[in-house]
Amino acid sequence: MIAIIDYDAGNIKSVEKAFEYLGQEAVVTKDSGLIKSADKIVLPGVGAFGDAMKRLKEYRLIDTIHEVIDAGKPFLGICLGLQLLFDRSEESPGAEGLGILHGRIVRFPDNTGLKIPQIGWNSLDIRPGARLFEGIPDQSYVYFVHSYYLEAEDESVVAATTEYAAHVHAAVEKNNIFACQFHPEKSSDAGLRILNNFANL
Repeated sequence: MIAIIDYDAGNIKSVEKAFEYLGQEAVVTKDSGLIKSADKIVLPGVGAFGDAMKRLKEYRLIDTIHEVIDAGKPFLGICLGLQLLFDRSEESPGAEGLGILHGRIVRFPDNTGLKIPQIGWNSLDIRPGARLFEGIPDQSYVYFVHSYYLEAEDESVVAATTEYAAHVHAAVEKNNIFACQFHPEKSSDAGLRILNNFANL
């Protein structure tokens, strides 16, 4: 069973529907016990970094997330869920992230002539051997909606990058931790393959 963490952050039902389409049992929940009993965990979401961390704290989910990751369960962050895994974000000065991986979330520069937020399809440079991207050709297109992007401290965790107003760390992998800045649930066949790869880890 895949637990999809519900912290009122939007875009959660579309992730659930994508897993169900793939024949996976997925449950949207705030219940810490159910999350801990799941085989795999997903942290999706759209919204503001600081508000999201407040809600995770209110729902007493921060310790739960640390526990399931420490237990070695496969964990997938999507969009805001990727950003929350890191230390801090320019979007919410003073707010601490989960700090499970190290790096910062920064705003796209405004002087590039490109629209901010980035909304649309972009191709990925995929690191050879990245488990989340098994069977997905390099330069496949995926769907992004974001104004802030990851600069990971340790580039060895970066599984895919893209170029849009900056060099964007678009996906990460470290041990049992996986995360995408883009929305696999909205990324057609490539995105479904990513979710299926995660479900079958």
